[in-house]
Amino acid sequence: MKDHQLGASIYSLSIWSWVKVGVLCFAFFLSRAQAQNRGVYPLGMSALNSGVTPAPGFTYSNQLIYYSRDQTKSNDGSALPVTGNNSVLMDLNSFVWVSKWTILGSANYSAIATLPIATNDLTSDVSGNISNGKGFADSYYIPFILGWNKKRVAVRVLYGFLAPTGSFISGASDNVGSGYWTNALSSGQTFYLNANKTLALSAFQMYEFHTRQEGTHIHPGETLDLDYSLMAALPVPQAFVLQIGLSGYEAWQTTSRTGPAISELEVRERYRINSLGFAVNSAFPKRKAAFGVKYFKEFANRATFQGYSFQASGSITF
Repeated sequence: MKDHQLGASIYSLSIWSWVKVGVLCFAFFLSRAQAQNRGVYPLGMSALNSGVTPAPGFTYSNQLIYYSRDQTKSNDGSALPVTGNNSVLMDLNSFVWVSKWTILGSANYSAIATLPIATNDLTSDVSGNISNGKGFADSYYIPFILGWNKKRVAVRVLYGFLAPTGSFISGASDNVGSGYWTNALSSGQTFYLNANKTLALSAFQMYEFHTRQEGTHIHPGETLDLDYSLMAALPVPQAFVLQIGLSGYEAWQTTSRTGPAISELEVRERYRINSLGFAVNSAFPKRKAAFGVKYFKEFANRATFQGYSFQASGSITF
């Protein structure tokens, strides 16, 4: 009887030990994935009409972006045996000014300031909530934009920087900021594939140059981002413009992540993000307003989370 009780106790202890090991492994994998998760650019936000410069004046734009990720992918693309959810909700408030004067072949100068409010959450099915944060996040400023709106093509070139205005403390569980500055060079193009501009192909590229993270002295890998769409305008009354089509985003980590406590394995890791989805965009030219929605489903990601994104946007020009 005593031997049976002893065996049962050892069995119970073994099960409990494995549960604890499982929780620790889960937290370890998710913390690693979160630490090198992806770049700072909200993927997909510039997929539509990427090269088009708004009319001269002031424009207010709001984008509500939600990312939900319930898979964790290794560096070779295989799924890691962990369960949980990582979600990010961002409310991006952008203030756009476009000048009336032109330079360099009819290019309009413009500038943008984006002030975000963010909520993020990391939850394990085994151990519950691991981290969460909410509040004013890192703000994005684009002091230099030149845009050309031509008959069959529209192009923009941009320089901007992300300021670490969101709260960040190394090791904290409620961060909403990245803890480092980012310089970004980007460009957007929209090609009208027919004379009446009812079929538009758009692409937006950004390269992110990151500085070292405050407190950890880690230098994140640089990131190349790509948004794109193919949109068709439907026949509707002239006071209303309606586009529908395909959209997607991609991202590649292009350089190593380095710094104290970064293992040789982590130095070799490169995250890769792929997605494809659809978009609907509407505009009211007389009211100088627009509204749109986008959905993206991620696939074949590497060294990061994988899930989906839903995005809604609206703008008005004064």
